[in-house]
Formats: sequence, structure tokens, C-alpha cells
Amino acid sequence: MPGPTSYFDPRRASELDARTRELVERRARVLGSAYRLFYEYPIELVRGSGTRVWDAEGNEYLDAYNNVPCVGHSHPRVVEAMAKQATLLTTHTRYLSEPIIRYAEELLDTLPTEIGNIMFTCTGSEANDLALRIAKYATGGAGVIVSANAYHGVTTEVAAISPSLGGLDSLAPWTRVVRAPGTEVDLADAVVAAIAELDELGIRPAALIVDTIFASDGIYPEVAGLAKAVAAVRATGGLFIADEVQPGFGRLGTGMWGFTRYGIVPDLVTVGKPMGNGQPVAAVMAQPALIDEFNRHSRYFNTFGGSSVSIAAAQATLDVLRDEQLTENARDVGAYLLGELRGIGKFIDVRGQGLFIGAELESEQRALTVVNGLRKRGVLLSASGAGNTVLKIRPPLPFGIADADRLLTELAAVL
Repeated sequence: MPGPTSYFDPRRASELDARTRELVERRARVLGSAYRLFYEYPIELVRGSGTRVWDAEGNEYLDAYNNVPCVGHSHPRVVEAMAKQATLLTTHTRYLSEPIIRYAEELLDTLPTEIGNIMFTCTGSEANDLALRIAKYATGGAGVIVSANAYHGVTTEVAAISPSLGGLDSLAPWTRVVRAPGTEVDLADAVVAAIAELDELGIRPAALIVDTIFASDGIYPEVAGLAKAVAAVRATGGLFIADEVQPGFGRLGTGMWGFTRYGIVPDLVTVGKPMGNGQPVAAVMAQPALIDEFNRHSRYFNTFGGSSVSIAAAQATLDVLRDEQLTENARDVGAYLLGELRGIGKFIDVRGQGLFIGAELESEQRALTVVNGLRKRGVLLSASGAGNTVLKIRPPLPFGIADADRLLTELAAVL
């Protein structure tokens, strides 16, 4: 069964208590076998607040994994904004709306001035799908270059550039993989080689797309040669797409976006997951000339992309992120947690930036044992990397020193 080691094995359903087993069996009947559940023994979550969630029996868990509730589970300002807007109007982007314009202006103000347009979708998958469409129209190319274990979404187009979903055999013939993170290979050299492979097939590059923390590859905050790799793709007429769905919105503690650490101005930026703190809202932000070229060939409309309630949630999330100084919190707590994890001395490597940290163990089985051991002790995280050997620590941004100490205490006990 492909995927993280922390998935529940349905063959172990007989080991569950009666209620959990019944829910698992009912779920399998109606949702089918393609859906997965986290952990050796699944959890039925019913409530969340801040950095904590509770199960149906009232047990509390520290959430050290979920970046979707960016400003914390059930943040009252986000909930209030959504509820208030839902009592007024829910409609789409084909009507004039001052709130969507104001939000677009404020979000674009956090980006380099070259990026001046935004198009709203519902999910990061849709955002990456749209970004590829824009890139292919703008460049006339078709080739896409991605990292070794990348994940960029689940539509047909972006699943074909996501080796973490189905392996190399699942990729489109116009996709090329570069194995830079975690190896001695310079990313620029790897991208140049990928461009040469595409050229031999008569395929022009359309884009290099990377998640700028290389999350699915095992969390690599500093990858040698990224700026040169972008320059190499642009020299062929291709574009650079920064997938900020996971590293964006202040998570790395160095500003709003992961790409800024490399001194690069992307052609397109995609965002999703944490944008609305759980409400489905995502976007592509682009240099205007690219949108103009796309508009000459095609058009775009998304009924729920940028809907009134979604924009209310997104605006409240952005306001809370700024007002509660959560980027600064990610910087400070992340630095503390990173140092303490390195001090444990039981990891092959500990790497990260802000509140996005990977702690690498020697084997998949070891990571599985730790993930499930922590779950039993009330701490939730998961595994990452091609071999599922890296503990993935990516909590809501209000995660404080006390939360970090609880995580460290339970992790030490499990190790």
C-alpha cells in the first residue's frame, strides 16, 4: 500500500474496539479502498482548539502535524468572520465584491512587486493545475521538472508530476524528476540534465515547480543550486512555479513565503491549505503578462474559488497571522525546537526552518514505531520522505514553547 508508514492497515480492523471497528467498516463500504486513515489505531476526532484536538472519548492530543488550521483549530475570529458572511451572502467572482478586491490587494502586497495578479481556486491541487495551464500557454512548452518525491496535487495534470503518489511509473512522459534533496547532486546540474533529456525527446520545458521546503522529499530547507536551476529553466523559455501550499503563510519564520530565502522572484506562486484555516480556498498568483497570455487562449472560472465565505475566512486568517505575530512565533519556537531536537542525539539528521522540521531516523520501521508511540501518548505527527524515515513536525502556528516541551518530553520517552 503506497504512502506514509503511519497509515492504518485495514487488515487489522479486528484489533479495534467495537465502535471504532464499526466506523472503519462502514467507512470502507461507502468511501472505498482508496481512502486512508492515519495511525496504527485510527482516531475519531470531534473537536479542536488552538494546537489541540480531542477524540470522541474526550482524550486530548497535541497537534504537531496539521498546517491547515494555520492560525489554530477553530480560531474564534475566523469562525466569526465565516458565520457573519454566511448570514449575508455567498456568491462567486463574477459579481463585484469589495472584500475580494481588498483581500487580493493585501495578499499581493506580501509578494514581490512583479507578481501582480491573483486567480482563486478551492484547493492547492486546482491552483497547481491552473499554474501549469498558464505556464504551458505562456511558453508553448510542455515539459515539467519536479523533485524526486514531489507532491503537487491530485488532479490528472498534477498527479502526473507527483511521484510521491504513484512512483515514477505514474508520471507523464513530459515530466522529468531531479534527485537533488538529500544527495550530493547540485540542483542546477540536475535540472540542466533534465532539460537535455526533454530536448532529446523534442519537448520544450514549460516549468520547474518546487515546494520550497521540499516537504515530501524529506524536508530540506536549504537546497544548493535552486536559483541557478531557475535561471537554467528560464534560459530555455520555461517558468518557475513556487508551490507555497506547505511552506507559505509565515510557517518558515522568515517572512510570508519560502522562496524569498533564495532571493528568487517566481513567475507563478501557488497557495492553498492554510489560506482559509480550513475553509477551502486557494490561489495562483502570477506576473500579469502571463495571465494576459493565458486569457488570449483560454478563460477561467471557478464557482467556489474565491466565494464570499471563503474570502471572509481568508481575510480573517491573514489578519490573525499578522495581529498575533505568528510568523515571529514560528521563527522563535521553531529555533528552540530545532535546537532541542538536535540535542536529543538519536537522529541521523534534524533539519528545518521555523515550524517545519524533519527529524530523520534510520529506518521506516523506526519512524512508524515513533509515530504510533507518540499517538498513544497524545501527540500527533507523521512521516515524510521517499523512505518514510523522517518525522514530519508541522504544527499550527500558535504552537508555543510549552507545546514544544510537551512534544520533546513525549518524544524522548518514545525513543
